[in-house]
Amino acid sequence: MNHTVNPHVSVDCVIFGFDNERLNVLLIERSAGNIPVAVQYALPGDLVWEEESLDDAASRVLKELTNLEGIYLKQFKAFGNPNRVNDFKDLDWLQSYRQQPQARVITVGYYAFIRMDELQPEASSFAEKVFWRDIHEIPLLGFDHNEIVDEAIEVLRNDFDSNKVGFELLPDKFTLSQLQTLYESILDRKLDKRNFRKKVLKESIVVPLDEKQKGVLHKPAQLFELNQ
Repeated sequence: MNHTVNPHVSVDCVIFGFDNERLNVLLIERSAGNIPVAVQYALPGDLVWEEESLDDAASRVLKELTNLEGIYLKQFKAFGNPNRVNDFKDLDWLQSYRQQPQARVITVGYYAFIRMDELQPEASSFAEKVFWRDIHEIPLLGFDHNEIVDEAIEVLRNDFDSNKVGFELLPDKFTLSQLQTLYESILDRKLDKRNFRKKVLKESIVVPLDEKQKGVLHKPAQLFELNQ
């Protein structure tokens, strides 16, 4: 089915993953048409179809890239700098992939959570390769995508602190050390172990299980699950 594309509106998705040590962002790699050395890194995103909503467009991008549905998605900001797609480094790619490469594009940013162990990223219509990257090691990205990532991380930190979002990144069963590492990765600061454990247990954020870790070289730690 052919879809009519709106050349002026797009969505870009900042997809967060947690590897039990670091907070990561899913990036795509693409080349500029027939120019073999013009490799560009970017956020997964696409122009919006005329017949779909912004939320549906963001869900479509995630489904095509990850083959996952029902993922937590939050719209966090629109980016509309008149020159956001006019950088010289982006022109070759735009001319190769878009019918109106000079069109002004306003993008709406979304962030999402995906468990890294559940994802087998695949190439898609807007990406040739897909890879995870530590939030502290993000390379130069196309367009204004570095700004979009920075903004998403800032919003995530505020939402995590105030609304307790982000726990979707944890496995179903986890240790308090894993939980603390998630907190530290998102908030980007070290937390006192004793105070942290007292806080999460007092607030009933987690429920203790009658289970311990298996297959670890150190003393197995007790497992917990989120208090739904």
